Amino acid sequence: MDIAVIGSNMVDLITYTNVMPKAGETLEAPDFAIGCGGKGANQAVAAAKLGASVMMVSKVGADLFAENTVNNLQAFGIDTRHVTIAPGVSSGVAPIFVDDQSQNRILIIKGANNQLLPADIDAAEQPLKQCQLMILQLEIPLPTVYHAIDFASRHGIRVILNPAPAVAELDIDYACRCDFFMPNETELEILTGMPVATEQEVLRAGQTLLRRGLKNLIITLGSRGSVWMQGDSVHRVSPTTVQAVDTSGAGDAFIGCFAHFLVQNGDIKQAMQLASAFAACSVTGRGTQRSYPDAVTFQRFLNA
Repeated sequence: MDIAVIGSNMVDLITYTNVMPKAGETLEAPDFAIGCGGKGANQAVAAAKLGASVMMVSKVGADLFAENTVNNLQAFGIDTRHVTIAPGVSSGVAPIFVDDQSQNRILIIKGANNQLLPADIDAAEQPLKQCQLMILQLEIPLPTVYHAIDFASRHGIRVILNPAPAVAELDIDYACRCDFFMPNETELEILTGMPVATEQEVLRAGQTLLRRGLKNLIITLGSRGSVWMQGDSVHRVSPTTVQAVDTSGAGDAFIGCFAHFLVQNGDIKQAMQLASAFAACSVTGRGTQRSYPDAVTFQRFLNA
């Protein structure tokens, strides 16, 4: 395998609305959709749709969503031998609300994702240790994330840690053992306790983490592009301008695409530029995984 994703899967329950209701108010919304999501699964699908060979270690619940989640991953060619059922709990779900400005508000109920344990990583040892790159997020228990980083260190596997959703108790010493630390600006604010409204504030907040020992810090800034910070150097990647329809899953699209091209050619800045374009392409469609282009569609988007 090129890439191992150890992380979450969710069932997306997406409501499209013109106006968000106030407290105690009931409004009619014009549209609704159910999709497959979760940060881990989204990142795995994004990489797989571009042609990466991907395996996933994850947990689904003992419910009607489980089979659909596994079948969906398999439809993209993802190895699901280590996507297993957690008895007695529901699958993870994510109610998503998208307004008429294409901004989203998301709640997550982790469900079975909370049952992904260090033992599940050990059970997948043989295929995992043959992967070139591991991707982690924080929709699974922190001890499992730390165990995965330990595993990757022992076997010489590069690691991308996406600290999402951000938690202040994340052990930055573990983050420093990863090759890439990839928050968005909101997550950066939570992790540092510093403002991030301007680029200068983002850079100052990023420097506080670099001084802790991070190797490569890549901050995604939505419509403002992205920044790669390494030591004293700063590399900016401009955004690809599009008319956004739904920004759900755009950060996951960026990471999955970045991972694919990083494994393919090792050029970090080029991988960021392509990831920015891939994320932009994704927001022109509705939903998360279903909005991600495959390799042919993405090339057509780049050539347009």
